[in-house]
Amino acid sequence: MDGQYRALWLNDNGDLEVIDQRYLPFEKRMRVLKTANDACEAIKDMTVRGAGVIGNVAAFGVYLAAREFADDKQKITQVALNIRSARPTAVNLMWAVDNMLEVIKHSDDMVSDCKAEAIRQTDEDVRRTQAIGNIGADIIESIMAAKKLKQFHILTHCNAGWLAIVDSGSALAPIYEAQKRGIDIHVWVDETRPRNQGARLTAWELQDAGINHTIIPDNTGGLLMQQGKVDMVITGADRVALNGDAANKIGTYLKALAAKDNGVPFYIALPINTFDFDCESGVRDIEIEQRSEDEVHVMSGMDKQGHTQNIRITPEGSVAANYGFDVTPARLITGLITEKGVIEPNKEAIGQLQ
Repeated sequence: MDGQYRALWLNDNGDLEVIDQRYLPFEKRMRVLKTANDACEAIKDMTVRGAGVIGNVAAFGVYLAAREFADDKQKITQVALNIRSARPTAVNLMWAVDNMLEVIKHSDDMVSDCKAEAIRQTDEDVRRTQAIGNIGADIIESIMAAKKLKQFHILTHCNAGWLAIVDSGSALAPIYEAQKRGIDIHVWVDETRPRNQGARLTAWELQDAGINHTIIPDNTGGLLMQQGKVDMVITGADRVALNGDAANKIGTYLKALAAKDNGVPFYIALPINTFDFDCESGVRDIEIEQRSEDEVHVMSGMDKQGHTQNIRITPEGSVAANYGFDVTPARLITGLITEKGVIEPNKEAIGQLQ
C-alpha cells in the first residue's frame, strides 16, 4: 500500500492502525484495531468515516476476523456480516465485505487471502482517486478557459478528501490535482453541521496541503452563488442509485438546488464502487441513517487553555432530529466524475458501467 496519503495502514504486528478522525483538527491521534469487533466499532462510532475508508476498514476487519478465528469459515462469515451492517447508507461498506465473503468462500488460506484482498481493494482506491483527480481537474481547466478566469472558486460540502478515500479522495482529488497543475484555486468549505466535517476535516486537509480556502456556515453557499462567487460545486457521495440520484451528507441537496437556480455546475465525484446498481431510485429507495440526537445538541471545540471541551448548545429537554444524509435527484446533477470518465446521471449511462 503505497499511496501518498493514508487514513489507515497495517503495522508491523499485522494490526490495522487508523487516524481517529473524532479528534481532528485539534489532535492527530491513532487508534489500533486488533480484532474484527474493533473495526466494527470504529465504523459505528465514526473513528473512521467517509465511504471509501469505511469500506477499507471493513475489508481489513474481515481479515482481522480471519486471523482471530483461524479456519472457522462459518464464524468468520457471521462476523463479516456484522461488519457489513455497521452503517446503512454508504454502499462501499457492503461492496467491500461482499468481495471479502467471496474470498472466504473459495480460500484455503483465509488469513493470507483476506489480507491480500483488503490491501488490493485499498490500493485500487488510490488508482481510482488519481483518475478522478485528473478528470475533475480537466473540467476545472475547461470552465476556466470558457469563462476566461484567472482564479477558480469551488464549493464543497462535508469531507471527501484523503481522510474519506485514499489517497486523495473523491471531491477533493480534482482540487489537489489542480494545485499540482499550478491553477489558482480557492475552496469554499461548508462547515457541515452537525459533526462539522467540513470545518474540522476538509479545512485541516486543505490547510496541510497549502490550498487557499474559506470556511463558511452551511447556509452561505446559496448567497455566494447568487453573487457569482462560485464557479463549480463538487461533492462526494455515499451511494448513487441506478437512476443517478445521489446520497451524500445532509445539506448536499440544498446546495444542488441553489446551484441549479444560479446556473452553477454541480458535480459529484465518486469511484465506481459507490454505485448501487440494485437500487432503482435513490430518492425512493436509499435508507437514510438517523444518528444520535447528541450530535445536534453537543459541539466540541478547543478552549483558551488548549483543552478540547464538549458543550451543549441547545435547551435541556429539546428534541433533535439527526438525519445523516439526504438524496440529490439526478436532474440537479451536471455530471458524475468517476475513474471511467464523466458519467451522465441516468439509468442508461450508469447501467453501462456494470
